[in-house]
Amino acid sequence: MKDGFFRLGAYSPQVRVADVPYNVERIREGIEAAGAAGCGAVCFPELAITGYTCGDLFRDRTLLQAAEAGLRQLMEATRALDVLCAVGVPVPVEGALYNGCAVFHRGRLLGIAAKENIPNYSEFYEARHFSPAPEAKTIRFAGQETLLGRGLLFPCENVEGLTAAVEICEDLWAPCPPSAKLAQNGATVILNPSCSDEIVGKAEYRRELVKQVSGHTLSGYVYADSGFGESTTDMVFAGHDLICEDGSLLGETRLFDDPALLTADIDLERLAAERRRMNTWTPRQDPDIRRIPFAYEAATLAAFQPRRDFPRFPFVPGERQGLSSRCELILTMQSVGLATRLQHIGCKTVVLNLSGGLDSTLALLAAVRAFDRLGLPRTGIQTLSLPCFGTTARTKSNAQRVAEELGVSFREIPIGDSVRSHFEDIGQPEDCFDVTYENAQARERTQVAMDMANKLGGIVLGTGDLSELALGWATYNGDHMSMYAVNASIPKTLVRHLVRYEASRSGDRLRRALEDILDTPVSPELLPPKDGEISQRTEELVGPYELHDFFLYYMLRFGFTPRKIYRMACRSFADAYDPATVKRWLAAFYRRFFAQQFKRSCLPDGPKVGSVTLSPRGDWRMPSDAAAALWLREIEAL
Repeated sequence: MKDGFFRLGAYSPQVRVADVPYNVERIREGIEAAGAAGCGAVCFPELAITGYTCGDLFRDRTLLQAAEAGLRQLMEATRALDVLCAVGVPVPVEGALYNGCAVFHRGRLLGIAAKENIPNYSEFYEARHFSPAPEAKTIRFAGQETLLGRGLLFPCENVEGLTAAVEICEDLWAPCPPSAKLAQNGATVILNPSCSDEIVGKAEYRRELVKQVSGHTLSGYVYADSGFGESTTDMVFAGHDLICEDGSLLGETRLFDDPALLTADIDLERLAAERRRMNTWTPRQDPDIRRIPFAYEAATLAAFQPRRDFPRFPFVPGERQGLSSRCELILTMQSVGLATRLQHIGCKTVVLNLSGGLDSTLALLAAVRAFDRLGLPRTGIQTLSLPCFGTTARTKSNAQRVAEELGVSFREIPIGDSVRSHFEDIGQPEDCFDVTYENAQARERTQVAMDMANKLGGIVLGTGDLSELALGWATYNGDHMSMYAVNASIPKTLVRHLVRYEASRSGDRLRRALEDILDTPVSPELLPPKDGEISQRTEELVGPYELHDFFLYYMLRFGFTPRKIYRMACRSFADAYDPATVKRWLAAFYRRFFAQQFKRSCLPDGPKVGSVTLSPRGDWRMPSDAAAALWLREIEAL
């Protein structure tokens, strides 16, 4: 409700089979809990009002009348709560009985979605009692006129991007789940009242199924499962509730736990961005779809405060998500990309400037893997140490140690005299530490590498990373240029983890060298050292890379506004940066990103390894003359 965030809930109350008053009371408690938790919508299990395992009691008029009366009582009891509710209830209409889900809001019965796929196999025999969902038709139920059937959508009139829909239990498991059609017709939130019994291995399958369906429908998906109290005559129920968004699990309950409200904030703006991005996502306007609008109270929307957490390092998976396996995959992708290029052009030599910093170290590690893959001697990797005015003993020695331990060729070529000669040619004072002073060194290093590659019949391997490309932190036609850029789609925060992963797998001497590189401040080393130590620290000049990578990910991946990214960053980095600092570096990021596009428009080839890249041939096409004024004005107003 703020910045596109919307809170969903799932609740599996304890039930008593066929005890409608008891069940209604438990559902009411769940709705109240959802309201207190700030949920905009909450889903309850399949046939929650009666219990799912009533068997032939579903033919009994007493139970059906009680269910209808119970729903009416429940809507009246929760009329003051500004929560969209989805509650399972049996609905008799003429000569048929439908497995329905009543969708209501502030006492108004918006519609009753009916189950489309009626299972009648293994332990399920619903076809004995229930008919498949009909085309939407008007009925009178629980004292109100409403729509019953399939194809019902519930768009919210005052929350942008929110349209709810329902599919019931088996509908999800069917080959063509209704959620696909509902999503293409506008549904962004799918509510699934379910009664899925528990057997060995089913929870894992269920979890993956809900994740996948939320992914291919690009939706928020709530799965509310029946739990304790259902009959265990032939089945056991675990109350496995799940909330997913676009293929990711946001939250789940533990099996066989006590009833508790599960909540999660989904990002409606993210879902909309994904749907716009994917040209294979085709919106539809099917004639059989019926839309029943509703709206929240203004006070409810104003009071909502998002509480979703965002990882500080969106490019880096956590250990639980398999950081080591991800690092191995990325290094393999880098090396395969380079190996393919070398094989294609019949090249057995690469040249790279090895500075003793993180980026060039990662490029070397990828090159070693590529040469091993091709069965080429590592001596075909020619590393160059090109010390100049800012080079420190620490970085130079680390570069040599790593090269020696990896068994690649290493050569030191001081370039100070060449740069001084160039300064004389262009009239640049050596004591003027301006951009010319810095860039002349970077371009001389590239010239030496290019000429050495020509001499050896090889190619120059680029070392710059994605974060530097975003900020334009590269010397045009200097370190900006190469014949193949293996790090081009890897942000700085991920580079560090890749090098650390290789260090963890290395022998003692190589590991110590890599760990010292990891501990070395990030620097281009273009200004003279102070007392032998690095004097030029990149993050003091352009800002913390952890912030810039955060900004970059959410700007490029989802097209979020600076205002939203700012609020997300303030929450994620609350213990590290105050809001003024976040705002300062956010403005710097946008300023540099727009001003430096010309450097990205002529990038060398390099392998894509993640969903965010800046290749002008792939994921990012932007004119070099685009103005940043709109974005900067929004940041200034924060």
